[in-house]
Amino acid sequence: MPELPDISLYLDALRERIDGRRLERARVTSPFLLRSVEPRIDEAVGQRVVHLRRLGKRISIGFENDVWLVIHLMIAGRFQWRETWPDKTTKLVALVLGFDNGALLLTEAGTKKRASLYVVRGESGLAEHNPGGLEIADASAREFLSALRSGNHTLKRALTDPRLLSGIGNAYSDEILHRARLSPVMLTSRLTDEQGARLHRATLDVLAEWTERLKTQTAGEFPSKVTAFRPEMAVHGRYGLPCPVCGTKVQRIRYADNETNYCPRCQTEGKLLADRSLSRLLKKDWPKSIDELERLRSEMPR
Repeated sequence: MPELPDISLYLDALRERIDGRRLERARVTSPFLLRSVEPRIDEAVGQRVVHLRRLGKRISIGFENDVWLVIHLMIAGRFQWRETWPDKTTKLVALVLGFDNGALLLTEAGTKKRASLYVVRGESGLAEHNPGGLEIADASAREFLSALRSGNHTLKRALTDPRLLSGIGNAYSDEILHRARLSPVMLTSRLTDEQGARLHRATLDVLAEWTERLKTQTAGEFPSKVTAFRPEMAVHGRYGLPCPVCGTKVQRIRYADNETNYCPRCQTEGKLLADRSLSRLLKKDWPKSIDELERLRSEMPR
């Protein structure tokens, strides 16, 4: 799912291409995308784009008549830019917005159609789609900690809760926790002030560094490789590969469609976190530490 650095990249690209441009035509091609009835998307046609805004992980396009398109790309949704209106589209295309200088396409791969488009009117309509999470770049360490401590959840869950913090998802939460040297399953109620300050600094640094890195890599082109898995990442998507800090193999916790990646030496004092599927399978044989796991591996026949 595109997160704050990726959404910022999209917004910069959209500002260069459609800010101030008139929407000439719009076509929703997926029956799953449009989730609202009133106002109709046709009310945006003929209007100029005057606002481009991020709402958590949503991209909002505002027009001069105060109609807004609120788009959530979810896991598989992506934007493409074409110089001309496409005569034909594939089944992956869910939306086409045509301007005098090109066309913006929203594509969604896979069979689970989760991307959404809401057409709303005014700031009040827009506010209904704002999860309300704290904007990290504008928040002090105290405000950041207050948001985390407003409930008692794991750090992983708290970082990715859009009602608490804005724009962070599965990928960058892994990177933030690794940078802060904190366990993903540590409870927010046990977070000390020093650890909280470390987590706040890591959050700011990771998001800023990746935003700048992605902008440099794109070099003004429209983003075409928005992904949650990048080789430069420290732990996310790098299960079994060496941690760039200590060299220990990155471990994971799998659940539903997601997984958490972490370094047991840097983040959990050498302890292995129980992976639900594997620990149920292995039961008492589940290794409790990275040293025990490595010993078991060394004893396995080659």
